[in-house]
Amino acid sequence: MFISNAYANAAGTQAGGETMQLIFMLVVFGLIFYFMIFRPQSKRVKEHKSLMESISKGDEVLTNGGVLGKVTKISAENDYVLLAINESTEITIKKDYITAVLPKGSIQSL
Repeated sequence: MFISNAYANAAGTQAGGETMQLIFMLVVFGLIFYFMIFRPQSKRVKEHKSLMESISKGDEVLTNGGVLGKVTKISAENDYVLLAINESTEITIKKDYITAVLPKGSIQSL
């Protein structure tokens, strides 16, 4: 009665178009989130897990805290590692806190 038919029809078709644009934008943001955040993080987690599995007795490692040491023992549960920092000092750390395995002789060169 107060709104002409042509104006009412145009508003109805425009609302459908806005819904499609909204869905398209959500899909685009989801893809950006996946490729820029989720995928690289899962790749890093997979690399760290393979690093932890490859640690063996005699490896020289670097921890998150910056401690360099040589692996002298791996616990039976395989969660903890005994590191020799020097000839008389050994510490026990959780295997998850090892950041990198260093090449042999790295500690001696320092």
